[in-house]
Order: sequence, then C-alpha cells, then structure tokens
Amino acid sequence: MGIRVASLVDVQIMSLQGKSHSPTSCPLSRLPVGGRGVVYRVEGERDVRRRLLEMGFCNGAIVQVVRKAPLGDPIEYELRGYHLSLRAEQARLVQVHPQDG
Repeated sequence: MGIRVASLVDVQIMSLQGKSHSPTSCPLSRLPVGGRGVVYRVEGERDVRRRLLEMGFCNGAIVQVVRKAPLGDPIEYELRGYHLSLRAEQARLVQVHPQDG
C-alpha cells in the first residue's frame, strides 16, 4: 500500500508540473538582466511591504530587470513606465512569475 500511495503522489506532482497555467515563481532578485516577471505577492514587514506596494509592486504588475550593479546590488528595474532601484534584500520580498521573451 505504501508503494501505491507514493506512485499516486508522483503522478499528481507530474501532472501539476505539466500545467502551463501554473508557472513557477521566484524572488524578483533572481531574475536575470533583461528578464521579465509578473508580480504575484509582496512579503515582508508591514512598513516595507506598504512601501513596495506604493512603488507599484502590486499583483499583476509587469517588471523587467534593466541592469545590476557590478557587485549585484542594487538592481535597476522598469515598472509601470519608470525606473527604480532596489537592494537585493528588498527585491527578495517581491515574488514574481517569470515571463518568456
């Protein structure tokens, strides 16, 4: 019976991975230069979260990585037609669904 349960779990995981409408997510800080993503969650303490939301990092917003500083911090993003920079620590609080192209 234990083997049968394991195989059912494996089948469920494989079927979830095959669904294109359920993309993987990652922190904004992990997108490469030129990469784009759709914001789906902002985490962090209340004040930091509020500040990120006020900057425009709301659910459904499209954000693109413009460039990274030589040591990787800060990172410049394009969001809602303007450019802004975040420290990697702040960008880790914004979860995105990476987009192709």
